[in-house]
Amino acid sequence: MKAGEKCERLLADKITGLKVRDVQCDELWGYVGMKEKSKGIDYKGVDTLGDAYCFVAIERNTKMILAWHLGRRTAKETLAFILKLRNATKGHFQLSTDGWTAYPESIERVFGIDVDFAQYVKVYAAASDGEGRYTPAKVVDAVLIPKIGMPDYERICTSHIERQNLTIRMQMRRMTRLTNGFSKKWDNLKAAFALHFAFYNFYRTHKTIRCTPAMEAGVANHVWSLAELLGATQC
Repeated sequence: MKAGEKCERLLADKITGLKVRDVQCDELWGYVGMKEKSKGIDYKGVDTLGDAYCFVAIERNTKMILAWHLGRRTAKETLAFILKLRNATKGHFQLSTDGWTAYPESIERVFGIDVDFAQYVKVYAAASDGEGRYTPAKVVDAVLIPKIGMPDYERICTSHIERQNLTIRMQMRRMTRLTNGFSKKWDNLKAAFALHFAFYNFYRTHKTIRCTPAMEAGVANHVWSLAELLGATQC
């Protein structure tokens, strides 16, 4: 918990006012204690149990995780996430998200006309007879919807943030599907996300850019060791 809290502060202190070009946002679903549909009457009003969405923003070119926020999938939590993204960036840039309905209002409220914003909305086919419970829906189309400014259609994309979601699920035991590794406490899940993003940005060498995202973004000048990362969280 202590390391997670300090990693969260480290990320907030180091990743601020960055010049960016292409940003993608998405929400990653998980749960704490039990799935939302299993809460029943006894736990219906307990917000720290059930669905837990991690909002994540990545810079397409540097692979830097710019901002993240763990919360419910609501307009209020979306706004909190976009405010964090605003603090992490500066200047005009292109922003792509999925079709979550709370994004347009939050982004317009926080950024105004300082971004070229568009949504990449996937259209799914109806489930076929005989498909299993965990069979992924087939994507049959994608609709590009400009919302603010003049977004470049060639750059409206959420592929990179979706690939980042896979990285999270592969590297965070708590987010592995169909296991009993899920978090039992909200604060522990939040701490685990902070540790993961600090590790990803400062320690892990990305194969595409051949350095860490922090180095590519100019936030660090070398690959941090685990000792440095843990030392930074001791401050």
